Amino acid sequence: MEETCEFRSWDELIPDALGVIFTNLSLQERVTVIPRVCKSWANAVTGPYCWQEIDIKDWSNRCQPDQLDKLVEMLITRSCGSLRKLSVSGLQTERIFTFIADNACSLQTLRLPRSSMSDSIVEQIAGRLSMISFLDVSYCIKIGPYALEMIGKNCKILERLCRNMHPLDTAGKPFQDDEAYAIASTMPKLKHLEIAYHLVSTLGVLQILANCPNLEFLDQRGCWGVGLDNMFVKQKFPKLTVLGPFVNDTYESDGWDDFSDVSDSSEYLPWDFLAGGMGEYYVDDSDSYDGMWDDEGRLDELQFGFYEGIEDAGMYWPPSP
Repeated sequence: MEETCEFRSWDELIPDALGVIFTNLSLQERVTVIPRVCKSWANAVTGPYCWQEIDIKDWSNRCQPDQLDKLVEMLITRSCGSLRKLSVSGLQTERIFTFIADNACSLQTLRLPRSSMSDSIVEQIAGRLSMISFLDVSYCIKIGPYALEMIGKNCKILERLCRNMHPLDTAGKPFQDDEAYAIASTMPKLKHLEIAYHLVSTLGVLQILANCPNLEFLDQRGCWGVGLDNMFVKQKFPKLTVLGPFVNDTYESDGWDDFSDVSDSSEYLPWDFLAGGMGEYYVDDSDSYDGMWDDEGRLDELQFGFYEGIEDAGMYWPPSP
């Protein structure tokens, strides 16, 4: 008499369950390893449960804009409207910003540092970002106070904003509080605000503190125009943690930055799985992309390195005045 197995085979799990399990893997593993295991896993990894959170920020800087747009579109499409978090750096085109906004019905966290969005683009898409509670538009030098005002007026539940600047983009420029006033007047629910190396003055920061009563964390490192009195801050805002304006390179985020790297430690992504559909995971149709990509014409020859954008910029940062 045959003994019955107590455990079900992994390939017999329903796709939704597999999808939830696969979210614990890195982006590279979900894209390049899982599809090779079996057809049921290849089908499951294209489902929405694997792509509710998309984080490709750490290596997207090395990607050509058109290739990056295609990857972002493909992954967002797989989420089937259930996208909750998107983190990608260096987006360039109005088309991709519009695409993100069109699929933002469930989006809560949006990180787009070093992107080329403008005030006019933000004005067009802000109305579709109403569910955003955390937004990162650091190093986006083409937007200004008007864009922040549009964001604040449309993102009513926004609690965390990153608007850090690179010191080379602000060095030698006069202090101005337009963005601080936009934040203060439209984002009253903020709890976490990062404005490192911003051109804000003490008056601008005080305006933010007066109008954002829930603020618990303020990063003003490199904001040389700000001179808050420590005793005043402790007495008036006892729950507020303030960093800066002096820069402490040993600072750790203490849990604020919980958006860990999901691409693990690999610098490579075999792009043959990204280029074609994953339904036919066992078919190598890379030849169909000849002429589309440089060198050998294959996407899987692309190399991506991790780049936060300013880790190696310490030697260029202006010293504290």
